Amino acid sequence: QVQPVESGGGLVQAGGSLRLSCAASGSRFSINTMGWYRQAPGKQRELVADITTGGRTNYVDSVKGRFTISRDNAKNTLYLQMDSLKPEDTGVYYCKVVVVRPARPSLNYWGQGTQVTVSS
Repeated sequence: QVQPVESGGGLVQAGGSLRLSCAASGSRFSINTMGWYRQAPGKQRELVADITTGGRTNYVDSVKGRFTISRDNAKNTLYLQMDSLKPEDTGVYYCKVVVVRPARPSLNYWGQGTQVTVSS
């Protein structure tokens, strides 16, 4: 059973920075794509950015140029550097880990979320 654990959220003023971390422990199989999602009050959860094992990244348009996703494969840890934060970045940020199992469907594991609040 994989349990992603996020950390690094908090309250910051607009224009500030935060760095989120997600440590994924307990996997018997290979971890493939890791990603950050967020959910604002009253809105659906959306993809913020994800990254493959090989380092290929994907960002939602609204964070391009401001956020940087990275990972440490040896530690199964995911990061999200968030700069030039805006109030609209406020929400609960979730880490998702995709585990690949031989000859079986892959599995998705979610963290419990960390709150990011950006004040204007």
